[in-house]
Order: sequence, then structure tokens, then C-alpha cells
Amino acid sequence: MLIADPFAEGGIGSFAVRLRSGETSSEAATAAFLERIGVLDARLGAFEFVAAEGALAAARAIDALLAAGTDLGPLMGVPVAIKDIIAVDGMPTTNGSNLDTASLAGDEGSFVKALRRAGCVILGKAETVEFALGGTGINHSRGTPWNPADAKVHRIPGGSSSGPGVAVAAGLCGFAVGSDTGGSVRLPASFCGVFGHKTSPGLWPIDGVFPLCPTLDTLGPLTRSAQDAALIHAALAGTAAAEPASLDGIRIGRPGGLFLEDLDADVASCFDAALGKLEQAGAEIVEVEVPEAAERSSFFPVLLPADCIVTLGRDRFLAERGRMDPVVAARAGAGLDTDATAVLQALRRHQELIRLTQERFADIDVWVAPTTPIVARPVASFADIGKGLALTGLATRNTQPANMFGMCAASLPIHQLGSQLPVGLQLMMPGGEDEALLALACAVETVVGRPKSPDLTGFAR
Repeated sequence: MLIADPFAEGGIGSFAVRLRSGETSSEAATAAFLERIGVLDARLGAFEFVAAEGALAAARAIDALLAAGTDLGPLMGVPVAIKDIIAVDGMPTTNGSNLDTASLAGDEGSFVKALRRAGCVILGKAETVEFALGGTGINHSRGTPWNPADAKVHRIPGGSSSGPGVAVAAGLCGFAVGSDTGGSVRLPASFCGVFGHKTSPGLWPIDGVFPLCPTLDTLGPLTRSAQDAALIHAALAGTAAAEPASLDGIRIGRPGGLFLEDLDADVASCFDAALGKLEQAGAEIVEVEVPEAAERSSFFPVLLPADCIVTLGRDRFLAERGRMDPVVAARAGAGLDTDATAVLQALRRHQELIRLTQERFADIDVWVAPTTPIVARPVASFADIGKGLALTGLATRNTQPANMFGMCAASLPIHQLGSQLPVGLQLMMPGGEDEALLALACAVETVVGRPKSPDLTGFAR
């Protein structure tokens, strides 16, 4: 019988209370997650590396500290999974590739050290798209994790933080850390049915992280709920967790055009139902125009491939591209011929768009849109590279603008409003407004509810 997810009821906050009351321990929670990984992950494929002995030893040390009177705060004893483009001492970093690129992420960085200081227990490294360059979660080099929402059909988990999304959805960790350059936290959150927070640029340091595009790269948690994400944000900032915002009188901007085109029927119906519930709670829905969002189709193909080639090195890429995931190699290869003028123009336009976005929020509190226009497609739908690239472009269409505009953003699940497969609602606010974003997300979560956990019996071995 599959052991229960120790964070299923109440998430991080409930665990913190039970830990301090003596009802549970970090070692017990860590052991439970390791057992669940042993039973489920052979098929799910969320983890690249599991540090079982080290995690149990760390958990026992945390329990001893608490017993001796040292309390490290609300994340103390929480077992976490780390995306495999983020360096962790004593663990391999593959960057989702068969190429030897561990040195490109560098040594363990400031953020992972902050997690350790907060008392987190690192379970291991979670899978990623090769070099984090892809929104579907497909990795032909090291394997594609299986979306827990469907045990019968291998569906995309979303990327590039594929493993973190699957690990949280399947209850294999307390929370997971991903990265987001064009949607790589929000997409797996949406496709797998969990919460994902794309932090503001610069909020969390990115040293010790594979540099896909340092201008846009951000770290962010994937969690069971907005409430858990708010606790993580507060704990690492050294502040009290934000209280849920009042929705009464909140002005919600609904961007038209690109954000609402070509929606799957379930995405459209769940999105409309969510907005209806928000209006009933007192929010005002305001139509807004964001024509600059369409620039993502020229902005990202300039910056990301060029940065990837710079990081990997032209000679290494040319010599070893045949060993790479063919889709990633095709996307990165475009950077070989990128003109320096085009890159500089994109960077300058990025700053202009950040300024313009700030102005657009003069009388609007938040933008909302479907996180992605589609539900999770079968992996087989991406077998043809040309069709796969087109589907990837559609999947990332609604997430990339927030990165291009320098925003903070979140995706919360809304498929409980009428879809068999997960659907995400994206909230977007100007950069630097993470605390307000999470307070609003907590309020929205209260109104739309939370989905049930997926049925995992088909994954147990």
C-alpha cells in the first residue's frame, strides 16, 4: 500500500505545527517521501538523482536541533526537490543533458544555501528539459517525466521544470524549486495541476544556476498551494506571511487578443468560470490591451539561443550538438547566426517594456489569463519536430510576456471548475510586487478552491 503524502493535508503550515508539537518529525516526513519516490518514481521519472542517505541524515540533524531548542523557522525540516540546473553540494548536475556541463552551473549558490539555513532537507535533483530550453517538459536525452494527471497516456508535464512539477503533483516532496525564463515554473504548474510562483527578476539570486538567459532567469517554487508559496516567500525574506488580500474592489485586467486566442474548450470554460467566481467575490473585471505581448515571437528567438550558445561555447556546441535533444539543438542552433545588433535591440526593448508595464498598472491591480492555451498533450503529439516546435510555441504563448515585461507571476490550478486535465490561471503583476501577488493568489485560491490530488494507483510498482 502506498504510504500517505505527509504534506497532503494543510501543506507546509500544518507540517510546521505537527513538527513542533512532536506529532511528526523531519525524519519521518523525509522517510515517507523517499518511500513514495521508491514506489512511484520508476514510472513517473521526476527525479534525476535521489540523495536518500544524505537526506535522512540531514533530517535527523534538524530534529536534533529542534529538540535542543533551536528553531530555524517555518521551513525547518521540510523535504524539498531541486531542479537539475541548480548546483547542490555533493549531488551531480546534469542540466538535463548527456554532455558534461556541470561546471556551467558552478558551485552551490546563495539560494540553495539559504534553503539549508532555513532548515530544508534536500531530497535530490529533479528532472529538467535539456539546458532548460523548452516549455513542454520533453527531454529526448535523459527522459521525459510522466504527468501524474493521466496514468494511461504519457502526457507532457510542462517544462522546463518538468521534474519539480511532477514531484509536487505526485506528493514526492514538500515543495520543489524550479526556474522560469519564459514560463518554466508556471507551465509545469499548469499542466500538472499545482501552484507555481515566477519570482521577480533579482528577488532570489541565480548564482549556482545554469545561465540560460541571465537577463530573464528567475527561480521559483512549485507548491501544493498559494498559501505554501506565500510561506516560502516570507520565510526566505524574513517577514511574516502575507494575509490573503480582499477581492472586494480589486480591479482585474483581462488582456484580450493573443492571451485568449486558440484556447482548448476546457481551458476557456474553466477560465470563464474562475472569472465569474472572482466577480461574485467583489472583483471588477476590466478589459485591457497588451499589444506588445505579440513581440514575444521575435524577442525570445533572439535572446535565448544567443545566450545558450554563449554559455555552452560555440566550439562545444558545434562538436556535440548531435548528442543533444534534437529540438533543443535546433532551437539553440539559431543562436549561431544571431546578429549582435539584434541582441542589443532586444535588451533595450526589454527595458522599455518594463517601464511601459509599470505605467499600465496605474489603475489595475493584476492581469489574469489562462496560464497556457492548452491542456497537457500526449508526448506522442511532439514526435514530429516541426509540429512539436509549433505546439511548444503555442504552449508558451501566455507565459513568455511576463518574463519579457519583467513581471512577477503565478499559476494556480482551476481544473476543479470543469476539466478532467489540469488547467492553470495565471496572475501577473509588475516586478517587485511578489508579496502582493501571493496575497492575491491566496485570496483567489480561497474563492476557486483547490483540486483533488491525482489518482496515483496506476503509477505504483
